[in-house]
Amino acid sequence: MTTAALAPVSRPTAPIFSRHLLDGWRGQLGWSLGIAAVIGMYLPLFPSLQSPELAQLIDSLPAELVSTLGFNQIASGAGYAQATFFGLLGFVLAAIASVSWGAAFIAGTEETGRLELTLAHAVGRAQYALESAVALIVKMLALGAVAFLLILAINTPAELDLSATNLLAVTIAWTSLGLLSGVAALAFGALTGRRSWAIGAGAGIAVLGYGLDAVGGTSEDFAWLSNLSPYHWAFDNTPLADGFDWAGLALLWGLSAVLIGITAWALSRRDILG
Repeated sequence: MTTAALAPVSRPTAPIFSRHLLDGWRGQLGWSLGIAAVIGMYLPLFPSLQSPELAQLIDSLPAELVSTLGFNQIASGAGYAQATFFGLLGFVLAAIASVSWGAAFIAGTEETGRLELTLAHAVGRAQYALESAVALIVKMLALGAVAFLLILAINTPAELDLSATNLLAVTIAWTSLGLLSGVAALAFGALTGRRSWAIGAGAGIAVLGYGLDAVGGTSEDFAWLSNLSPYHWAFDNTPLADGFDWAGLALLWGLSAVLIGITAWALSRRDILG
């Protein structure tokens, strides 16, 4: 028997992380194209929408609705990009992508039987949970990079006049907000083993955050509700106009870290064979 035959078989350093990225490249490409389509559809329209007619239309809408949608600031490039992409359609796309990945990584693999098979091959449960979380973070950062580079590329042609630093600030806030929904789905997938529960939890974080911020903006009596909203943490201090909001980012990443910890704890203790 040769020495080569006796040599141990090398294993990937991060097999779960690698598998999530390799298996999901088509989905990653699809979501990136979706982000690109929304950016290419809406942001180049900014110069043509700066008209008295649009201003009159906005003035005719209820003030609460205008404030909630951010239409009171669309006269500037920063306000327009925030209202049409980061705060609305882009937010929806980021949340859906993140939740779909978070729900699939643990709950989805458990329902198909792949999780049990993987754990039987010398992969620790905490390792599986943490590598899944890192894969989710990397996939969301990749979406953020796509959005940042595309918006930066059309910044001058679309006359948005955005600062590259502020664009980076809002892109990180947007990515962090989407990630929070995904890690919520990841955590509930680890807690329950059910993809439907995972999707419901992730979507609930997104909807609740948006709703709390919207209600909080309607009256001073309800303003305290905004402080409970992750959407508010991400965008209240208008990072696209004013730069990084470190306090808001700390809240988003702090809560995400707690949910990742819950993911590892739950998967380590729950009987996935039951």
